[in-house]
Amino acid sequence: MKASDVADALIEVPVVTSFSKLGYALRSRLDHWRPLDEYDLGGRAVVLTGATSGLGRAAAVQFAQCGASLVVVGRDPQRNAAVVDDLRAATGNASVRAFAADLGNFDDVHALAVDVLEHDDRLDVLIHNAGALAPERSEAPDGTESTVASQVVGPFLLTALLLDRLVETGGARVLTMSSGGMYTAPLSVDELEMPADGYKGATQYARAKRAQVTLNELWARRLGSAVHFHAVHPGWADTPGLDASLPRFAQVMGPLLRTAAEGADTLVWLAADDAALQTNGGFWLDRRRRSVHKLPATRRADTESERTALWNWVATTAGLDPVTLHPAPSP
Repeated sequence: MKASDVADALIEVPVVTSFSKLGYALRSRLDHWRPLDEYDLGGRAVVLTGATSGLGRAAAVQFAQCGASLVVVGRDPQRNAAVVDDLRAATGNASVRAFAADLGNFDDVHALAVDVLEHDDRLDVLIHNAGALAPERSEAPDGTESTVASQVVGPFLLTALLLDRLVETGGARVLTMSSGGMYTAPLSVDELEMPADGYKGATQYARAKRAQVTLNELWARRLGSAVHFHAVHPGWADTPGLDASLPRFAQVMGPLLRTAAEGADTLVWLAADDAALQTNGGFWLDRRRRSVHKLPATRRADTESERTALWNWVATTAGLDPVTLHPAPSP
């Protein structure tokens, strides 16, 4: 084992060193990271959801700086337009546009897919970044719990609708911004949606993030090398979402939190670097592939039968046939 691998493993063991800005600083020096500004993404088409704040906004800035043709996706049209104006002015990249969509509204997801297919003849990178930790239970228009709808079912549907364009492009990537919180959540389809009674936003969020990572692996298995799927763990990053959802944690950990740009680094790197094409279905932190389990309980729950049940449930909830991924026939 190389000395850098040993050092990285030592950083990984304590959560504080691994997830905080300390891990980012140590690993970036340890592995001699190539600066993101050195990547030329001219001619590449990127669709980025949740792009108006936090990690998504930081990623959008970097993509625009690298010359990508970027579609900014957010729920608020006015906010989207402001972000596009800011990105164009700051980077000089005119190939930035926006589309308003709520990933928890499946009609919006269909409309977004139609827009992308009509405007772009290629799709190099599809990024599922939209998501928030909700303190109270709410439901999407179809009745699905809103966190699951927007962070699990909606992204699955969007991927399926854009899959042919991704395959046609060649070397395309589908990237998902997940969370280290998923390490605490066993995979359970029956318990994926929390009821109103006893609802805990952090627990619901962790369950959705576990489902995201599992689906990332299942997509990779299904597509082989036709499209490369990877999920990302940003570490603990200082974002408006963290301040709003976990204010006490944000206050206590403030000095150790990563910047939004540091939290988004590996996401952008996977979109730009050829390293993303060497493997498939990975879960990444700080430009290295990581295990999807830290606890025996989550490993035991991660069975093939539960994975199959998750795929079937998500596809059916999205209105798709689980085998063909085409729209399911009306009953």
